Amino acid sequence: MRIMRIAAMAAVATLSLGLAACGKEGTPTPETPAGQSGAPQAQSDACTSSGVSLTPASGVDIAGSPTFAKIKSAGKVVIGVKFDQPNLGYKDASGKRCGFDIEIAQLIASKLGIDPAKIEYKEVASANRETSIKGGEVDYYVGTYSITDKRKADVAFAGPYFIASQDLLVRKDDTSITGSDSLKGKTVCSATGSTPIQRVRDQKLTDKIVEFKTYSECVSQLIDKKVDAVTTDDAILKGYAAQNPSMLKVVGKPFTDPATGKPYPEKYGIGLPHDDKALRDFVNAALEKAEQDGTWQKIYDGTLGKSGSAATIPPLEKY
Repeated sequence: MRIMRIAAMAAVATLSLGLAACGKEGTPTPETPAGQSGAPQAQSDACTSSGVSLTPASGVDIAGSPTFAKIKSAGKVVIGVKFDQPNLGYKDASGKRCGFDIEIAQLIASKLGIDPAKIEYKEVASANRETSIKGGEVDYYVGTYSITDKRKADVAFAGPYFIASQDLLVRKDDTSITGSDSLKGKTVCSATGSTPIQRVRDQKLTDKIVEFKTYSECVSQLIDKKVDAVTTDDAILKGYAAQNPSMLKVVGKPFTDPATGKPYPEKYGIGLPHDDKALRDFVNAALEKAEQDGTWQKIYDGTLGKSGSAATIPPLEKY
């Protein structure tokens, strides 16, 4: 059963699972082990894509980009990714990769003129992202990588290509939880020490809080009716919901800052070498075209969109 395979993977990968955009990330294991109450049927581990056709561009040249010169000389591109986030950055048992982030990464590679067979994926823990970009271990990074001023001191960002907000994952048949203001008396789960669960605690939304090392443990507890909701970035939650849409759903009402009344934004960007402005401008142009011609929407609909939750194309923040 898939849960057993990923459980074994998680035992090896636990130390590499650093902070996600606003919390910690875990291996995608939403199914409850067989024999427990509420266990769903085993689902296929096989990756599926959105079906968007990405043809490598020809005659590409990015003057003044040392990163592109390196890519062109090597005849391949090395992309930093995640492997354990369903419908975002995921690798199945056969080694195939899929998800929204993966397809955004492939989109950029195609614009750079790189054939899919010439893409080398490198799994990089969240804590090592800046180091891997600065050290040239990856040419760019795509994986729920939030744009922050602190990170901009070390790397550059194109995008954002997605804006996440803190939300709630609940069981599909649960109509009692409609947002953060309906959590009183409910048991809420998240990754140990994560920002999302700290917000729940600080805002006194409920006194019933459960924490695990990984989100997958929270999701299993949710399916087994041992907790009432899981909270973190809505992109991560949509990934789990898309993997099991018959049992899970994202509430769709982002947490808001009491002081401003606005959602807490997590702007996902493509991490690039700090001083390679030519490449950053090129990637921003590629994202802009994908947003305008419908490619972005098709990729979303075929990945995170399978959760049943809509998304808004974010405006680019060029600099």
